[in-house]
Amino acid sequence: MPQYLAPMADFQFLLNDWLRLDNHYLSVNAEGMDSELVMEILSQGAKFAESVVAPLNREGDEEGCKLVDGQVTTPTGFAQAYQEYVANGWNAMLGNPEYDGQDLPFTAAIPVHEMLNSANLSWRLTTMLTESAVLAVNKHASDELKEKYLSKLISGEWTGTMNLTEPQAGTDLALLSTKAIPSGDGSYQITGNKIFITGGEQDWTDNIIHLVLARLPDAPKGVKGISLFLVPKFLLNENNEPGEKNSLGVGSIEKKMGIKASPTCVMNFDGAKGWLVGEENNGLACMFTMMNDARFQVGMQGLGTSEASYQGALTYARERLQSRSPLGPQQVNDKADAIIHQPDVRRMLLTQKTLTEGMRALSLIYAQQMDIEKYCKDHRKEQAQQIVAFLTPICKSFMTDTATEVTNIGIQVFGGHGFIREWGMEQLVRDTRIAQLYEGTNGIQAADLIGRKLNRDGGLMLNATVEMLSGRINAMSNKKQLEKAQLLLDEWHQTSCKLLSANALDLAGAATDYLNYSAYVILGILWLDMADAAQSSNNEHIKAGKTKACDFYMNRILPRKDTHLALALASADDLMATQDQEFDYI
Repeated sequence: MPQYLAPMADFQFLLNDWLRLDNHYLSVNAEGMDSELVMEILSQGAKFAESVVAPLNREGDEEGCKLVDGQVTTPTGFAQAYQEYVANGWNAMLGNPEYDGQDLPFTAAIPVHEMLNSANLSWRLTTMLTESAVLAVNKHASDELKEKYLSKLISGEWTGTMNLTEPQAGTDLALLSTKAIPSGDGSYQITGNKIFITGGEQDWTDNIIHLVLARLPDAPKGVKGISLFLVPKFLLNENNEPGEKNSLGVGSIEKKMGIKASPTCVMNFDGAKGWLVGEENNGLACMFTMMNDARFQVGMQGLGTSEASYQGALTYARERLQSRSPLGPQQVNDKADAIIHQPDVRRMLLTQKTLTEGMRALSLIYAQQMDIEKYCKDHRKEQAQQIVAFLTPICKSFMTDTATEVTNIGIQVFGGHGFIREWGMEQLVRDTRIAQLYEGTNGIQAADLIGRKLNRDGGLMLNATVEMLSGRINAMSNKKQLEKAQLLLDEWHQTSCKLLSANALDLAGAATDYLNYSAYVILGILWLDMADAAQSSNNEHIKAGKTKACDFYMNRILPRKDTHLALALASADDLMATQDQEFDYI
């Protein structure tokens, strides 16, 4: 299996030459932060990802998780790696400093998250959900609950979960049936069944803090009657330590296509004791704090597996001797040339490279906006919130759809060896496939983008995003690239405005194509911007490589937008014309 190496040169370029991190931190008053400190954080994160987490990836996939007598055992080495992760403070990077968090900028933490996803997606999942749980508890829980639980969630001493889905209620949470009965002492009895719960049971920590959606008696029907509860695996004693076991447990762990080293649990709550988070019947709004973070983090999973696949394919293409180049012998002392000298292999590698590096740029633009939202107190804060909201479904959907393409290309570069488990490429395909499904399927993301983010506020989120991209374009020094980027932005903005007046059916039919069209355009703008910034880089490989990769993207990837554009503007009548019975052959 190819060895994972963190893409430190690309991080260095993107953060220092492209985002101009020092200027960014000054502009948002991120005290004590500078690019030198961030690169040291990333260097240490790279060592942990490469040497501790990545070596567990294939073995974890082979071994999987086991459930015996209600206790889940994760693969060999996973728990020890987690203890090292916690001991070194990685779990606390983004945590509230009032509860022992490090309060780092997102631009310092997001690259570390990418590395962990590349190194071992199954291992990363439990830490990811814990970070999302921290956000929900920090924003919505009472001071009493924060005092009891938040510090230990931030440190990673305890992990957190998200309990939404039920067998009959996936995306449609209006069908949720888990009940919460007041106990008369400020707590509630939670009864119901949840499925697909990542890290619902594990052998890493001595307590697990479940965030559970449930209904109070006489709650309004539908999503307006859902409340959020904090339900610990172990109730706390007078010393705030795990004591009595709560009335909950894992019924089974799922047998899955991928992420086999992550315990995906069926959780049973049988009158378990829990406490209300936020206000009654406002649970969905509270949970969306967690879900929106998780949606972006799932997009980061797609980026992580894409980078791992690209690295594996590139290494193999340089080593695999097969035939001669169309240009004639390139390795005259060998019996054949490496396949990297074949144009079609280069097409595949450059497709992987430009999509992966484009997604990385998108993730850092997102992180930059999260920094602005976090630190700024002026109008920039509201604008950043709008941009983050608009980009979230694009990041989640496009980055995970693209990961499926990129990881499948990785198999193709390897040929028959890519289909064999020992090379590790097929695992990346299996692992990344779930990312298109959980935290809201990519169809749901597309519907969210076009129905809520584009239309609900009359285009304010769109306009904020256009203004941000326009600012980047106007700062470009190469006039030709600036003009290309401006034309792309203008076309996208005009198309988006046309869709503001579309009817509901046509909007629903256009959703996926509009999201993909938007993503290819945004990546095109970012690639032109990166190529412009690369001309000032001290790294000659970056300077030449970014320019040529930009040309490839513009010539061979960006034209995909035109098909999506045509379909986004088409009527949805043909989608609904086929009657139900006409789908059958009989």
